[in-house]
Amino acid sequence: MNIYVSNLAFNIQDEELKNLFTPFGTVTSSKVINDRETGRSRGFGFVEMDDDAAAKKAIQQLDQSSLDGRAIRVSEAREKPARSNNRY
Repeated sequence: MNIYVSNLAFNIQDEELKNLFTPFGTVTSSKVINDRETGRSRGFGFVEMDDDAAAKKAIQQLDQSSLDGRAIRVSEAREKPARSNNRY
């Protein structure tokens, strides 16, 4: 399951995000999204977990929890809509 995490402090790194979810199960990937131009965190990221039950428990437990002084939002990531090259 792909998990969306928002309202992250700008100093949070990929490894810290992974460590937050590890107590709930195996984390297959974690990525804090950075701005292309500045390289600075955009304040959100994604975590991927293979076990859906563990992922749902992590979402339930971590949503609205405090990380580095900020109340983070944790939810199941929505699929990105397909881009169309059609302009009409």
